This record gives sequence, C-alpha cells and structure tokens, in this order.
Amino acid sequence: MEIKAADVAKLRKMTGAGMMDCKKALQEAEGDYTRAQEIIREKGKLVSAKRADRTATEGDVVAKIVGNKGYMLCLACETDFVAKNEDFVNSAKEILDLAAANDAADLEALKAIQVNGQTVESMITDKSGQTGEKVELAFYARVEAAQVAAYVHMNNKLGTLIGFNAPVSEEVTKDVAMQATAMAPVAISADDTPAEVIETERKIGREQAAQEGKPEAMLDKIADGKVAKFLKENTLLSQTLVKDGKSTVEQYIKASNPEATVVAYKRFSLND
Repeated sequence: MEIKAADVAKLRKMTGAGMMDCKKALQEAEGDYTRAQEIIREKGKLVSAKRADRTATEGDVVAKIVGNKGYMLCLACETDFVAKNEDFVNSAKEILDLAAANDAADLEALKAIQVNGQTVESMITDKSGQTGEKVELAFYARVEAAQVAAYVHMNNKLGTLIGFNAPVSEEVTKDVAMQATAMAPVAISADDTPAEVIETERKIGREQAAQEGKPEAMLDKIADGKVAKFLKENTLLSQTLVKDGKSTVEQYIKASNPEATVVAYKRFSLND
C-alpha cells in the first residue's frame, strides 16, 4: 500500500525512529500505527540483542537534587556522535526526571517505572532501535541526607553525589563534590573502606617491601604503614583539599559547620 510522507512523519514523531524505519514499519503494518509502533519496538529489541556483546563506552551522566535527595544516572551508548545528539541527551534527562518523580530506590526500580504503558527499560530498548547502537542504563544512584550536592563534569562523562549529615555552605558542598569527582576516593573514610580493598593494598605493600629486601620481621609493619598512607590519600575526608592544598576535606567541612561530615557518596565515570 502507498504510505504518505505525512504518515511517516507522524510515526517518526510518535517513536523517534528514522524516516526509512518508519516507512518500512508502516508498510509492513499496512498502515496500522499501533502495529507499526510494535514493529519498531521489536526492531529495537533485535538491535539490542545483536549488540549485546558490544561496549557502551560513551553517553551522558546527568544529576539533579530534589529537596534532601539526589539522583544521578548514566545513559550509555557506543559513540560520541550519538551521546551528543540532542534527542539522546533529552532522553537521559527524561529518565532522570522519572527517577526523581518516582523516587526510584535503585536501578531495577528505575527500569520498572511505567509511562503510558511502557517501562523505562523498554524505552531504552526503543532507543537502541532508533540509534542503531547498544544503549543501556550504565549507572543509577540515589542519595538521601540532610543536605545533598551533585557535580557533573563538563564532559558529561563523570559525576558525583555527596550527602552531608548537617548543613554546610553552598561553596563547601560544591567544592567537596568537585573534589570527589576529580580525585575518585575509594570511600568516605577508612572506616567504610571495603575490607577487600584494604587487604589488597596490604598484600601489595608487603610484596613491595619483600622485593626491596626488607627483613621478614618488618614486612607486616611496613605493609601497615603503606595501607595507612593509601587510606589517607584515597578516602575523601582524609584527602588534602585540592582547592587550597593545605587542609583536609574533613577540616574544610568542619570549618563551615563543626557538626557536619559526609555520610553518603556515589561517583560514576564512563572512563573508569
């Protein structure tokens, strides 16, 4: 049957798919818009399946604060060309808005949110069909605290959410969020650093000392010293503040409010 350009344009507006994909879907569906949409969605699933083994190393990190809650996600794709496309960027923001509106607790809860009978997960599948690339929700985090800050780097490929237990100045929240984004601490403090991270650093320190010919009786003590140095340099509160190169992050926070500290920290980078 003959498919008019206006029909193709209407389906394209409804689905976001390419003009030729819309025309083919309408032809296959014999002009039935509902069936044509299903065909396009099926095509999205097919693209996703074909590209399941591909790596989505580009994309957009977006974040927002709503009251005392912060939300951040990364919608990932395969190429920078798609990541910079206005429609793709808007899709990331739309999903973030849905996450905040529904206060999604985790990634699975976000994927399950329904809009007009369609889940977020199926929306992402559709996006694969529209772009011809693997598209996935590479990351999602939600933080709730007395005060929350977010920072996304200008390249939109990495960002951080920080939660404070008590109010601090806006300047402090921004500086601490930027610090965490730039310096990638492994944890907030030594106390909440994963045990496996500490044991790995201890093992590395011991092996290095042994290779340097240190006495066997001193290896454990040397390894402990290396772990302490690692934790000072790689946990947020103990790090030297990049902004002034003198005080620690903890000292900087307490200068704003002696009762304040960081109680939540989420960071994501597409480059890691």
